[in-house]
Amino acid sequence: MPNLSASIKSKLPKVGTTIFSKMSALAAQEKALNLSQGFPDFDCAPLLKELVTKAMYSGMNQYAPMPGLMSLREAIAKKTEDLYTGIYHPESEITVTAGATQAIFTAILATVSEEDEVIIFTPAYDCYEPAIDLVGAKAVHIELQGPEYRIDWEQVKKVINQRTRMIIINTPHNPTGTIMTAQDMQKLEKLLQGSDILVLSDEVYEHIIFDGYDHQSVARFPKLAERSFIISSFGKTYHTTGWKIGYCLAPAELMKEFRKAHQYNVFSVHSPSQQAYAEYLSLSNDHIQLKEFYQYKRDLFKNAIKNSRFILGETAGSYFQLLDYSNISEEHDIAFAERLTKEHKIASIPTSVFYGRKVEQQVLRFCFAKKDETLLHAAEIINSI
Repeated sequence: MPNLSASIKSKLPKVGTTIFSKMSALAAQEKALNLSQGFPDFDCAPLLKELVTKAMYSGMNQYAPMPGLMSLREAIAKKTEDLYTGIYHPESEITVTAGATQAIFTAILATVSEEDEVIIFTPAYDCYEPAIDLVGAKAVHIELQGPEYRIDWEQVKKVINQRTRMIIINTPHNPTGTIMTAQDMQKLEKLLQGSDILVLSDEVYEHIIFDGYDHQSVARFPKLAERSFIISSFGKTYHTTGWKIGYCLAPAELMKEFRKAHQYNVFSVHSPSQQAYAEYLSLSNDHIQLKEFYQYKRDLFKNAIKNSRFILGETAGSYFQLLDYSNISEEHDIAFAERLTKEHKIASIPTSVFYGRKVEQQVLRFCFAKKDETLLHAAEIINSI
């Protein structure tokens, strides 16, 4: 039998099993509390389950239209205009996707070519760079600055060149929990004037933002919006990560290219879930109340561990909390995270995996999208370390 593996030139030679899968598997093996992977340990709204069940029994079990159900696209358009004043036409500027990761991959696949450059800010969510690699482009890393994890726009200006095709931004930010301000958006808008550089704005945590801040969606800034793909996620908003439904907003000329790729790598996504979300958006304002829901979770968790030996990072959005353990150990974060899982029975994510280079730091990411009792149990463990 031929050795086919030896003849295959991997397009992703540096990529193995993700750290999220590894830490979740280790947590299960060790029967540890899993605060690593970013999903809730509580259920979604009963009404949402009733609506998806109703959709199934009403016969919505065949292909949805390629761009998504019109009723859902109309609901997304209304939500976007109500919250951010951005106008997106449901027919030509909104596409429902199989989760946000697929939307991100499709936007890159459709518009980035071999030898183009794409700027990403590290620490960065781990799906960006593999998508860039797969199209033969180059990821250009710019590290967020200081303990606040801010973007240095002068540094961005220096690395932009004739090969720069896209800049990927993420707010609220995974893994750091920071948010971009209106001033950040205005600086980016000014920086890109007169260029044909695209923006991919990952806004999956748009409704999870704290302390009275407003989410600064690209949709608020017309000159940015006209060159941008905006990606969001129903899974993050409605505690339904397993349904894998997201969406993309973009001006018609960009969406036309997006759909050319979307129709071949996915075509359409789960019809009953789309119908359920469309009805739920007309009946509930859960997405508005989500900030209070998760701010309570954040505060409960932080207050419970404030006297621990860990240094707590500031979290203005998302459902992630960074903890610096430099007062506890000099171990590399991957080794320390594995040891905590095995010896203390609590799983987290080492943040070094979010960089494009080897970094020596002592910071772990914990997910607080958990039941109160889970968070309090986690706090007991953290306080004992």
